[in-house]
Amino acid sequence: MRSVAVFCGSNFGASPAYAEGAAALGREIAARGLRLVYGGTNKGLMGVVADAVLDAGGSVVGVINQRLHARGHLHPRLGLHEVVASMGERKRRMAELADAFVALPGGLGTLEELFEAATLTQLGEHAKACGALNLRGYYEPLRALLGHAAAEGFMRAEHRDMLVIESDPARLLDALAAWTAPTVDKWIGQPGA
Repeated sequence: MRSVAVFCGSNFGASPAYAEGAAALGREIAARGLRLVYGGTNKGLMGVVADAVLDAGGSVVGVINQRLHARGHLHPRLGLHEVVASMGERKRRMAELADAFVALPGGLGTLEELFEAATLTQLGEHAKACGALNLRGYYEPLRALLGHAAAEGFMRAEHRDMLVIESDPARLLDALAAWTAPTVDKWIGQPGA
C-alpha cells in the first residue's frame, strides 16, 4: 500500500473530535510514507486531513472537479493537483491513484464514494481495501445496516466483513495493509449467476 484515498466531509461536523481524528489520520498517513489522495479542497475535514499530511512533510495529491475549482475551492498549499470535468471523473481518477480507501465522517458524497469503492471491490473490478475511521461511533449505524443486509439475504457475510471499521487511525491503516479481497461471488442461491 503506497497511497490512500480519503473520502470525508467538506464540513467539520458537530464535534471537534471529527477534526482531531482527521488530523490524526493525516499525521499517520504521513508518518508511514503513504501518499494522500483526496478531493483537493481546503473545506471541512478535507482541508484538515490534507493540512495534517502537509504539515508532517507528507505527500498529497488533490483531484478536484471543474465546478469546485471555479468556485475557488482548491487547497492553496497543494503542490500536486488535477482538475477534472465532473464528480464521476474525480472518483475514477482518485480510484486509479489509490491503493486503498478510507472514509472519515461525512455526508451523502462521502457515503456514496465509500459505497462505490466497496461495490467495485465486491464485483471484482478492483481489489482494493475499503475502511472507515469510526470517530465518535459515527459508522456504528453503517455496521448495523451491513449486518442487517447480510441477515436479510442481500449480502454475503464476506462482503459485510470486507469493510474495515476502526476507531484508531493506526489500527485502521494496519488492517487495510493486511487486507485481502473476498473470493466469493456476489450472488446468493442463484444458479448460473
